[in-house]
Amino acid sequence: MNASTVSALLAQRAEAVCREYLPHGRKQGRYWCAGDARGASGRSLFVRLSPPGIPGKWTDAATGEHGDLLDLVRLATGSTSLREALAEARRYLAQPVSPASSDDDTYDRAAAARNLWDRCGPIDSTHAEVYLRARAIHRCRFPALRFHSALPYRSASGGWRRFPALVAAVTGDDGALEGVHRTWLDPARPAKARVSRPRKALGRVHGLAVRFGDPDASTTLLVGEGIETVLSLVTVLPHAPLQGAAPLSAAALSAGSLGAFVPPKHVTRLIIARDRDDEGEHASLRLQLRCTRLGIACAVLLPAGNDFNDDLREFGTEPLAQRLAPLASKGATGSEDSLAERARVFPKKQGRSPATP
Repeated sequence: MNASTVSALLAQRAEAVCREYLPHGRKQGRYWCAGDARGASGRSLFVRLSPPGIPGKWTDAATGEHGDLLDLVRLATGSTSLREALAEARRYLAQPVSPASSDDDTYDRAAAARNLWDRCGPIDSTHAEVYLRARAIHRCRFPALRFHSALPYRSASGGWRRFPALVAAVTGDDGALEGVHRTWLDPARPAKARVSRPRKALGRVHGLAVRFGDPDASTTLLVGEGIETVLSLVTVLPHAPLQGAAPLSAAALSAGSLGAFVPPKHVTRLIIARDRDDEGEHASLRLQLRCTRLGIACAVLLPAGNDFNDDLREFGTEPLAQRLAPLASKGATGSEDSLAERARVFPKKQGRSPATP
């Protein structure tokens, strides 16, 4: 089934889809109303359930976001690509439609995320730390990262298996845990598990981030798409000649979430570590425009490979640190134009970048 077919099939189950992926919403006439496409409670998002009009079409009046039910599945589950969203939608469509129940209405994804977080332990000396160190990341013992030795994983066919997992806390500016991001790992080697979706989010993650460092330590924030991307730069920062305190760091987990990220109020300078693809470019531009409106100085780092973990593994810590030197000339509270400054860490490489295990 292609995306159009999947979207049409989801539209035939519009109300059931909403009950599954927007459990805090409520039916009001011909619409399902919720707080946002990530499942929050509220009334700013409207999903059409029946004609007139096309069932499944939705609009968030607060943000201007809109789309069909496949878009909704992608946002609600934190899928990082259309392929992941299609896999989740196909899994859902393979199941019988469940009738509405009180359990559907009271399911709290954020509470489930907090419960999982409480069942995880420190990352120190675990298989998750070995996985990150195998990717040349040597600074990873942060409170925002934990380890689960046997986290259940549900496959697209509905079967369950257990794998060790890296679990990251997704928080807002107030530090409250809103969701978690899970990376299932191969128990026999320092790599992601050999499953169709080794990364999944639980709870509210869109526009939020996994945060590293003391929030009161600096007014400069480094933000990137993935955990490994950001931790690669965190590993390099002690070796780079940056003026002032090293920036705080945050992983937004996907290009869409990076584009929706809102810098905390105390931040006066934002460093965007984007990936080298179209989605990364579009997300970076959206975030730069937001910084312009907020009066926040902005710099953009562009890797040579797909992302900065590719660069770290290929070039090493010291060469990457030397390429970060242009940031030092601006200091932690520079006033450069947020749309003009582009610090390209390496020239674009020829050929393929290192494969990600």
